[in-house]
Amino acid sequence: MCDRNLFLEIVTVLEEQGLGRDEYQLQRVIDIEALEQIVESAGADLEVKFSVDEYRLCMTQSDVQVLAGP
Repeated sequence: MCDRNLFLEIVTVLEEQGLGRDEYQLQRVIDIEALEQIVESAGADLEVKFSVDEYRLCMTQSDVQVLAGP
């Protein structure tokens, strides 16, 4: 299993943008277990982009960033 807590990283980034936990259902948007498997097996150039509510996020092997928001 991945040493990173990807779920917590994503939630933290969203909260930093002012999006409350009750404003979205993250488990409906992404499959955290599948994402962890991708991170574990991917090379150094991994980049996964996805949207949560109106926010566009980019996850790399080192961090999670917001690319665009409302």
